[in-house]
Amino acid sequence: MANFMELDGPRQAPASGGDPKQLVILLHGLGADGADLIGLAPHWGEILPDAAFAAPNAPFPCDMSPMGYQWFSVQDRTPTVVLAAVQAVAPALNAFIDQELERAGLGADKLALVGFSQGTMMSLYVAPRREPSVAAVVGYSGRLIAPERLPEEAVSKPPVLLIHGEMDDLVPFESMAQAEQGLEAADFTVQTLACPGLGHGIDPRGLQHGGGFLKAAFAD
Repeated sequence: MANFMELDGPRQAPASGGDPKQLVILLHGLGADGADLIGLAPHWGEILPDAAFAAPNAPFPCDMSPMGYQWFSVQDRTPTVVLAAVQAVAPALNAFIDQELERAGLGADKLALVGFSQGTMMSLYVAPRREPSVAAVVGYSGRLIAPERLPEEAVSKPPVLLIHGEMDDLVPFESMAQAEQGLEAADFTVQTLACPGLGHGIDPRGLQHGGGFLKAAFAD
């Protein structure tokens, strides 16, 4: 199991220059690193000027690329194998989240998790199993791991926004509807945004929609 001390990555202080009033943790996808998503911070800093951002590198070197990191291997995509891998790394992510909340001096209600691809899978697994609840989860181009376990294992139900490119050739677009169904079956409030013509990525519309969702969630 990864030790939480292995989780570190770039951070950005609030654009306002003051103490953070919100915290957004950005979880990258397979073969990337924290620098890949910290680039969202300047865009969202305009509408969340009091938010701090942190984008940890996943704990394991990517086993499908000479560069980057992974939260778990996808060499074997058998559902039970993937679930076990996610369960094994979840404590490391939870420890990092706790550490960053303490660093910022904030409670869970001022925290949002934002994931891309594999980072979305980690966000959707970890957030419902944390108590007290985080403010929101935004998931780009991901899927929901073990939806059948969620009704019994969820101890909190933050609002969720799912965004997915209709032309995604890595994580199929249908994964968004499947995640929505799994979350709603466990009584989560879910919003979705389909991005026509978009592959496995984040476009300006999705970026703007995600930022607006975070702003509203923090206001609530």
